[in-house]
Amino acid sequence: MISSTTAADAYNAARTSVQPGAGAIERVSNAAEDFARQMSQVDNAATGAMNGQVETQQLVQTITEAQLAMETVVAIRDKVVEAYQEILRMPV
Repeated sequence: MISSTTAADAYNAARTSVQPGAGAIERVSNAAEDFARQMSQVDNAATGAMNGQVETQQLVQTITEAQLAMETVVAIRDKVVEAYQEILRMPV
């Protein structure tokens, strides 16, 4: 049987080895801000197109870029959910 002190030490060592660094958290935060900025650009382009201030070509290009960004976000979300489900299936 493993003593509680040994188990706690092992847990602390494992936790710090898999803890994401500050760079990873910052990159995720930047990616979320970029995504929000892209969606804002779509809103502005759509509003501008309705007012006649933005060309149709620019609107289509902005929507296409937003679609690519959305597909990327969905793919990342799917990978995160898949990883979480894999962790739940691990034997304890």
